[in-house]
Amino acid sequence: MVLFKTVEVFGDSILKGIQLGEDNRYHVDNNIEIDMLEKKFKLDIKNFSRFGCTISKGFSRIEKRLMGDKPKCDAIVMNFGGNDCDFDWTQVAERPDDEHLPNTPLDLFEETYVKLINMIKEKGIRPVITTLPPLDAQKFFNWFCDGLDKVNVVKWLCGVESIYRWQENYSRTIERIAESTGTPLADLRGAFLKHRKLEPLLCEDGTHPNTAGQKIITQGFLEFIEIAKASGKIELYA
Repeated sequence: MVLFKTVEVFGDSILKGIQLGEDNRYHVDNNIEIDMLEKKFKLDIKNFSRFGCTISKGFSRIEKRLMGDKPKCDAIVMNFGGNDCDFDWTQVAERPDDEHLPNTPLDLFEETYVKLINMIKEKGIRPVITTLPPLDAQKFFNWFCDGLDKVNVVKWLCGVESIYRWQENYSRTIERIAESTGTPLADLRGAFLKHRKLEPLLCEDGTHPNTAGQKIITQGFLEFIEIAKASGKIELYA
């Protein structure tokens, strides 16, 4: 059993609370209820998430944060994969017959994540990882391929829905990483998929949760903490 008091969060724009505004620009509008979680469970939570962060960037940032002998927190919560599974869509549109690799190929993503988890454990800190909130493939395609040769992109994709399946593959890999390393898993994806429609929970880009979606993330963390407490995997000061 691990006692949780101080928690640090590392991830990308999802946990940073980035939303797409009415001006079609990205802004921090974080409605994930960190204050409520802190108060309810007597936690001290610091959020170091950053827009555009990949697993390799996250590894470097956490490695620097862990420098020194004394642990800086009891647990580190991580949400990586959304940027790792993405592609250079301009290159795809221009050369649809070529092979294109994601920002972080899946095998390297898994290898780096496992290495990061082990590094955190060696410092006496408990890692917690999260699954990826699902995306809306059509909205994602419309937004990120706007102004590109969409016919070429669809040709390379073999259908717009493959965007969803590709991202889902990274989330399933995260589940496998959690199981193989014995790492607690907060199933944010599952929290979203309980709802019949995803569209009302996502911004127009099809990937960033809007305010309603951010409330779902809060629920996902609430459920995780309650289940982890009940199973004896963690102990809180609350």
